[in-house]
Amino acid sequence: MNAIKKTVALMLLIGVTAGPAHAIAVFDASNFRQNLLTATRTLQQVNNQIHQLQNEALMLQNQARNLRALDFNALNDLRVALAATDRLIAEARGLVFAVTQVEAQFAALYPDTYDPAVPGAQLRNDAREHWRNSLEALRTAVRVQAQVQENFRSDASVLGDLVTRSQGAAGALEATQAGNQLLALSIRQQLQAQQLAISEGRAVATEAARTVAAAERARAVRVKFLGDGTRYTPAAVELFAP
Repeated sequence: MNAIKKTVALMLLIGVTAGPAHAIAVFDASNFRQNLLTATRTLQQVNNQIHQLQNEALMLQNQARNLRALDFNALNDLRVALAATDRLIAEARGLVFAVTQVEAQFAALYPDTYDPAVPGAQLRNDAREHWRNSLEALRTAVRVQAQVQENFRSDASVLGDLVTRSQGAAGALEATQAGNQLLALSIRQQLQAQQLAISEGRAVATEAARTVAAAERARAVRVKFLGDGTRYTPAAVELFAP
């Protein structure tokens, strides 16, 4: 206890002899904690804003990829291939493919019956025309088949390109456009198959009509040959009178 008193007295003595007292810095722990908490919250807000900006930048990059168009277009090649087959059918000779004309043309070339009075020259001309129609229908079917085969080779190349680009699409737009072109290729092939079936069906129908017309011409020729008068009846004839 005495030691403490001596120490305090010594300190008072030093303070008196040292002249005016200087200010002593005081540490405010509560204020320090408040400032530290404010700084921490501010830093957290800055970090959140940085993350938000990074997410927005990533979103914009994804949108840019999704909106990037496919730098490949096979639609023109598909139209050209389909037009080539259309042209072959349009160039077909013989019976037309137009609904408004084919019925009248068919009725004129393939009558239900032939009148016995029809001259033989017309029967021969009709037979020649029927044969020519069958030949032209068959030729058209063969040409369409050849065109389909050529289109098949080009389709294989287009299909490979579209599948490759679809699998390597960077965004939704590229993938969608590639998928649309693949769908267009499939539809074009279906239309081409229908065109081929039409040309082949025309060849079959024309040949069947030729067969029916040939049977009717044969009937008309037979009637013309036999005639419609009284049949010949054999009778005894005396060459020399007694």
